Amino acid sequence: MTDTVQIPLYRLAHGRAGDKGDRSNISVIAWHPALWPVLLDQLTEAVVAERFAHRRPSTVKRYVLPELQAMNFVLDHVLDGGVNDALNLDTHGKALSFWLLDLRVDVPLELLPHLAGPASPVP
Repeated sequence: MTDTVQIPLYRLAHGRAGDKGDRSNISVIAWHPALWPVLLDQLTEAVVAERFAHRRPSTVKRYVLPELQAMNFVLDHVLDGGVNDALNLDTHGKALSFWLLDLRVDVPLELLPHLAGPASPVP
């Protein structure tokens, strides 16, 4: 078994969120190709659905773009009705990518040199 350390996702990838009505899409793009297998293995539809359980998504769908070492998650019914209906401060859901990027993932020690940010594995 490989030794691992838990690292926030933002050290492995960057992201962006967009919206269409009451649907949010969140892209996650690996900082380095060596980190892609970790993302592919650990960033599943079930994990993302659990991360956003407080927003009660009706569905979470993952679209994988291996040539780009990227994935896109589409979450339905997470924006309180959408831009014209929501009363929250983030009606477009732009902050949702930051919520996902703060998720902790297990990273093998040999991949630590590929992380973005400070050399220390724990922020």
